[in-house]
Amino acid sequence: MSTPIANPAARKPRTWLRLLLVLLFAGLIGGGLWKFHLFKANILTQVTKTIQSGVPTVSTGTATAQPWQTMFTAVGSLRASSGADLAAEIGGVVDAILFESGQSVSAGTVLLKLRPNDDQAKLQQFQAAADLAQITYDRDLRQLKVQGVSQAVVDSDLGTLKAARAQVAAQQAVIDEKTIRAPFAGKLGVRQVDLGQYIAPGTAIVTLQALDPMFVDFYLPQQNLAQIGIGQDVTVQVDAYPGRSFAGHVTALNAKIDTASRMLQLRASVSNPDGALLPGMFATVTIAVGTPQDQVTLPLAAVSYNPYGGLVYIVEPAQAEDAAAKAHVRQQFVTTGATRGDQVSVTKGVAAGDVVVTAGQMKLHNGAAINIDNTVQVTNDANPAPQDR
Repeated sequence: MSTPIANPAARKPRTWLRLLLVLLFAGLIGGGLWKFHLFKANILTQVTKTIQSGVPTVSTGTATAQPWQTMFTAVGSLRASSGADLAAEIGGVVDAILFESGQSVSAGTVLLKLRPNDDQAKLQQFQAAADLAQITYDRDLRQLKVQGVSQAVVDSDLGTLKAARAQVAAQQAVIDEKTIRAPFAGKLGVRQVDLGQYIAPGTAIVTLQALDPMFVDFYLPQQNLAQIGIGQDVTVQVDAYPGRSFAGHVTALNAKIDTASRMLQLRASVSNPDGALLPGMFATVTIAVGTPQDQVTLPLAAVSYNPYGGLVYIVEPAQAEDAAAKAHVRQQFVTTGATRGDQVSVTKGVAAGDVVVTAGQMKLHNGAAINIDNTVQVTNDANPAPQDR
């Protein structure tokens, strides 16, 4: 029995139906995507209009011309004009302590004595030998005048006398070394030894520091050498006394530049009558150079920096005939100079009297309209003082 052959014409409508369904499905998806993109573009447009419709609020300040003086600032370390850690030259047992910790003493004050043991007895022995040698020498010298002794005897007597005197001097030096005196006037530190303690040669007993005046050693770059000289005024500040300054002047410049850092060491003398400054303190040294000159200054917060340089926004008021108009800003690139405290000097781009934006610059662009609210102002202090919060 033969198998019937399917009629091709009978399958053709089923193929067209499938193609029609695919096209219809693709059309639905394309239409949906198109509608979604229109919806998204409409939302973005509305958001952009909302953002652009808001006028940013900023604070402003006025550029002023102020006396400006070049300042060099460096860090340094304080040291006493004279300072030493006192120690005994020879060993011995502490026999007497004649000072108190923190006491102020004058030069030559006896501070400590070591036990003398038999030093005085030895001194008397050597002194007796020296006295006998003196008597013998004097007698033989008289005998020489009458030819009672030879010149050789007198010369021998003189040598014996000198040797005896040298022994007396040596023994006296040993005794003196057991008495520790203040080599200069100053303030003593904390006592490091106790009564009855044996101390070896070189053992530190107490530190002695002359606190008025004080020295401060600091470094400046070699390119500043031409602007620094002996006698130039300096101002010293330390963390221990916030807001207080100590006046001084440059007393010495090192004779060479440090080849590793290319820095020059300087030393300044600082008046310290009340002893507030102590050796070893970290200090900030400021040197005023030249004469003050008027320069345009702005708060540091008014200047924005980008790869092209510094810029500010200058406020231009609305025209009087247009009551609905708002003040707007003009972007201006500037050239800045030195800074001091919260201020920066401007050498180009801004003139004294110009009103500039000091806060809110991130919301601005060239020609943007603004609202001004100066209820809160940025800091604009040439010498700000740290505050504890």
